[in-house]
Amino acid sequence: MIEAYFRPKDLDEAVEILSRKDGKYLPLGGGVTLSRGSDDPISLVDLQSLGLDGISQEGQFLIIGATAKLQDLAEFTTLQPDLKCAILSESNINLRRQATAAGALVTANGRSTFGTVLLALDAVLKWLPGEWEQYLGEYFALRIPPRDARLVTKIQVPLNCEISFEKVARTPEDLPILCIALARWPSGRTRIALGGYGPTPILAFDAPEPGGVEDAVTDALSRAEDAWASAAYRQDVGAKLIRRMMNR
Repeated sequence: MIEAYFRPKDLDEAVEILSRKDGKYLPLGGGVTLSRGSDDPISLVDLQSLGLDGISQEGQFLIIGATAKLQDLAEFTTLQPDLKCAILSESNINLRRQATAAGALVTANGRSTFGTVLLALDAVLKWLPGEWEQYLGEYFALRIPPRDARLVTKIQVPLNCEISFEKVARTPEDLPILCIALARWPSGRTRIALGGYGPTPILAFDAPEPGGVEDAVTDALSRAEDAWASAAYRQDVGAKLIRRMMNR
């Protein structure tokens, strides 16, 4: 139940409202999640006037504004093809035109293709107040922001690495039964994230060299059983996908 609606004119006002202790105040970006309603009384803080929807390249990083729409991000000119594929797999075009980058990550479950690929890329969330930086993997593990932080303002994604993405689903339009994102840096550092099940995407591998990636993926999928697929099926598919990705 929505008790109050605020539309702050700047970041300071937004942070002040979100920091109030007399109720539950939530940032409103695209509204994909909050539009579903809640029995709990909430107050919404509309972010659309704060200029947080920019997408830019700064040196070796892609800087994504918190309220940038997923469809706008997918259409960004210098995006790697597999990162674009993961964004397009997140939802249908109508939802991508509404959903924001930060909202998609903060509410991501294990079947989020966008969350999976950004976890592999070791993306960083920038929070206010306090200018906090939090790795996405830490947020997924704890589901809490840094101390006293209230608002994601941007997401920082490295561009000095290659990203590969694969998914298996019942149909091309469905959410994945299993998806794998593999990021490789020029130094040899390799990170592998898995999605398609569970409460959040998980990190299966992060090492200076890629040796042992297939075993790491198989081990990580040993308990990946749910109503959609058995762990054994995901292990078999995962091994095939990661071999193909490493050979590309």
